Amino acid sequence: MSKARLLVVEDDPNLGDILEEYLQMKGYEPTLCRDGEEGWNKFKKDKYDLCLMDVMMPKKDGFTLAKEIKKVQEDLPILFLTAKNQKDDVIEGLKIGADDYITKPFSMEELLLRVNAILRRTQKSDEVATLKNYSFGDFVLHYDEQYLEGPKGRHKLTSKENELLRILAAELNKLVNRSHALKQIWGDDSYFNARSMDVYLSKIRKLLKDDPKVQIITVHGEGFKLIVSEG
Repeated sequence: MSKARLLVVEDDPNLGDILEEYLQMKGYEPTLCRDGEEGWNKFKKDKYDLCLMDVMMPKKDGFTLAKEIKKVQEDLPILFLTAKNQKDDVIEGLKIGADDYITKPFSMEELLLRVNAILRRTQKSDEVATLKNYSFGDFVLHYDEQYLEGPKGRHKLTSKENELLRILAAELNKLVNRSHALKQIWGDDSYFNARSMDVYLSKIRKLLKDDPKVQIITVHGEGFKLIVSEG
């Protein structure tokens, strides 16, 4: 099995070197860039499985770089490295489509757990038997190909949108426990992961507006339901 290729964009020279050396030691193939512009140029030239990037960087900040990357490759997972006291950065990053974040200072062990979790979600194992298509209302979720087909055409999904919609579609008209969904997709049901899921649910709800019969309802204190009404 080939090594996962990681694009690491970090302007702190000490942290950048530590990240590169640690990820190499753990069996990954990292490419280290010192600013957002260099990160963009490397992204255009090569193929990567995951991007790790700082938010505050010279020449091109992390948010700008993430937006540019998502326009070209929407399903490429992104993990932001954020300052501990900048909660607004976390929310902004999630709105852009980031898969996860980690606040500085962080342990290399925690970073590795988050990297592994993202890659497990995005690099689907052939051993996992999953339905390829899920139909509900006027929509079809093409899970393997990671897009939603609806009345107004196709929409490419991020890995988290794809997984969350699959869980809801697999339990159509049934309650999906909030904590269960968080643990299955994010790994734990912490406050910030719950906020992250709310952002993704909001995005999915916008996609489903093309068919008024289909909606996601919230069951307060319990979870969510993807329902299809008659008519």
